[in-house]
Amino acid sequence: MKYIKRLAFAVITGLLAFNTLAATLEINGVKVEDTATVNGVKLGLNGAGTRYKGPFKGYVAGLYSSKKASSLEEVVNQPGPKRMTITLLREFDANELGKLLTRGMEDNMGKAAMSKLIPGLMRMSQIFSDQKKLAAGDNFMIEWIPGAGSVITVKGKAQGEPFKEPEFFMALMSIWLGPSPADWKLKDALLNIK
Repeated sequence: MKYIKRLAFAVITGLLAFNTLAATLEINGVKVEDTATVNGVKLGLNGAGTRYKGPFKGYVAGLYSSKKASSLEEVVNQPGPKRMTITLLREFDANELGKLLTRGMEDNMGKAAMSKLIPGLMRMSQIFSDQKKLAAGDNFMIEWIPGAGSVITVKGKAQGEPFKEPEFFMALMSIWLGPSPADWKLKDALLNIK
């Protein structure tokens, strides 16, 4: 009987350890957790993948939401907080990265919609230009917090006041999830489209 109890304990312990290990996905050396807590709400990993520019790996991105979403609209319109994480795989000139993000928004929003976002775009550009260089392993997050707005966190530090307009969050998410995404394979990975 003692042997059976020990065996059962070993099996349960092994299963618990396996479940803990399965909770982290590794993509190009970056650990992507299967859950994240934003503003006290536990979110699940909607999808994750790597941004490629030609043959070069730029960063690993992960999208967290309260329920699975397969389009930009589903992500943006579902209630509650959301999070996009970006972990760099190589060094970036932070000013250039800010310009690329702005261009990604413009490619998906059109000039009329973009003109309404100019104050936010200028603030976002300043956030990234203040960073100078971002090294491999550095990360930033974009979070939507209901009642507050979009929060950009760089290297673990929130960058100023939230961007209050929901349209700004939609424009940010359109960089990766919009009709002209930065990388189609990454869009499919983030939206878990096979």
